[in-house]
Amino acid sequence: MRRLTPYLLALPSWMWLAIFLVVPMAAMASVSLQTGNAIDGFAMTFSFSNYSDALGRYSTQLVRSLLYGGLATVAMLVIGYPVAYWIAFKGGTRKSVYLFLLLLPFFVSFVLRTISWNFLLSDNGILFGTLKGWGLLPEDFHVLATTVAVVGGLTYNFLPFMILPIYVSLERVDPRVIEAAQDLYATRTSAFRRVVLPLSLPGVFAGVLMTFVPATADPINAQILGGTANTMIGNIIQTEYLTNLDYPTASALSFTLMAVLLVGIFIYARALGTENVLEAAAR
Repeated sequence: MRRLTPYLLALPSWMWLAIFLVVPMAAMASVSLQTGNAIDGFAMTFSFSNYSDALGRYSTQLVRSLLYGGLATVAMLVIGYPVAYWIAFKGGTRKSVYLFLLLLPFFVSFVLRTISWNFLLSDNGILFGTLKGWGLLPEDFHVLATTVAVVGGLTYNFLPFMILPIYVSLERVDPRVIEAAQDLYATRTSAFRRVVLPLSLPGVFAGVLMTFVPATADPINAQILGGTANTMIGNIIQTEYLTNLDYPTASALSFTLMAVLLVGIFIYARALGTENVLEAAAR
């Protein structure tokens, strides 16, 4: 019985994954190979052409989603790493306060936060309307329905998911290691590059995964902050499912997106060096 205890403890998690992940994924895989319509019904025909047809029709949106997700992830890393570094090494006794402020926006729903950015960035809103009234911006200046607005919204909404993992990694860095590097005549830049950055790689790795994947698949920011020229693959999947009722195409697009993201994650892990990340995490 003692040998079975770990498996029994893990059984609820396995059942949860089976019911809410494996079963829906299997059902979606089956639907992606069917043909038909919502009126007459769908039948299994093993139509693998659904994938090529969907990719041929919506390759532009897929590439755009990867581009937006990549730009937002880079922006989050550039903004988030210094913030995490400052909290970890300069936050002092107020670290918990800063982390609470970082998580405070999550007390408001994702959609409402994005709508607030729509209000802020509107052509005649409180920000740009005022600047135009002062003559600091031309009347035809606008940010909404542009790449900048969508990428900015993605960066804002997912930024905490980049900061927190990096903060956790930096928090584990022993300050005496940095002092030892400086005692060996290393400059601050050299100590950061050779000591702090390698030890924070697990947080960077986790932060990129936690932001790039949801940012690439997100339909909300493109719908609220973008225009017809900023449609992302998440918007297409949502439309195919809920409006066009074309379940096979939507399922095929979902699996295609998942496959592309998995390949991208694998390449990223190989480029960063998974072994180095795991070694740093074990220290």
